[in-house]
Amino acid sequence: MNSTLDDLCHIIIDGDDAVPWLQNLITADIESQPVSTALGAALLSPQGKILFDFIVLKAADQKLILESRAPIVEALMQRLAMYKLRAKLSIGNPKPVCIAISEQFGTWRDLRFNVPVWRSLTPESIGKREGYDALRIAYGVAESGLDYVLGDAFPHDVNLDQIGGVGFRKGCYVGQEVVSRMQHRGTARRRLVIADATGNLPASGSSILVGDREIGTLGTVVGGSGLAIIRLDKAAEAEAPVTVGGVALTFRLPQGATFSIKPDAENG
Repeated sequence: MNSTLDDLCHIIIDGDDAVPWLQNLITADIESQPVSTALGAALLSPQGKILFDFIVLKAADQKLILESRAPIVEALMQRLAMYKLRAKLSIGNPKPVCIAISEQFGTWRDLRFNVPVWRSLTPESIGKREGYDALRIAYGVAESGLDYVLGDAFPHDVNLDQIGGVGFRKGCYVGQEVVSRMQHRGTARRRLVIADATGNLPASGSSILVGDREIGTLGTVVGGSGLAIIRLDKAAEAEAPVTVGGVALTFRLPQGATFSIKPDAENG
């Protein structure tokens, strides 16, 4: 699989305080992150909702690079500047980049996946995005804009805790109390699952129904498979067929998931 993402920007964060500063701000445990890796992360509101999602690339010299979607990068920069205060670091201006995704080789291994997936800068397109989206569907890796709306989801809703994007053994960060409470009490009612149909699925954003009652929303779609955020309890109690756009659906869990469709079986 070779794919290209051409709607991204890089923000370089450098300086003596770069790692501890970001560690105390975002969900991921970047102090424990190996170099030459890519780690999914988020910056939350005090209420625990995802305001910005991005990927943290850790270079061999400890320099940090935040990889963000171009439409949200300016707002992300403004939010980061709010927290900078007197920290000894620099936050570089966003630079548009073209990223190659490969399962064979690359610069940063993407730790969100259970198989080797690499991210690298590339000057030109080497493959269509559909291959990358199909990979995200197969391993249950969500991205804002395609799978959920920023400001409307907790990290558990989009399985950020399942793909290494939440550090439960690190210190405080913005929104940490809410996320920790959901983890320890097992109160996540919405989860990202894989939705399958016998034919092609409708467009992203379509409502998932049990009868005429909505239980979730369809996200990224490639052919007859897609990502969906659903209410676990409503799906478990469903007595009528589950459909989206008139197409019958079945659900399966991402590989390695620690939760069940039944909320009382959730481990986090």
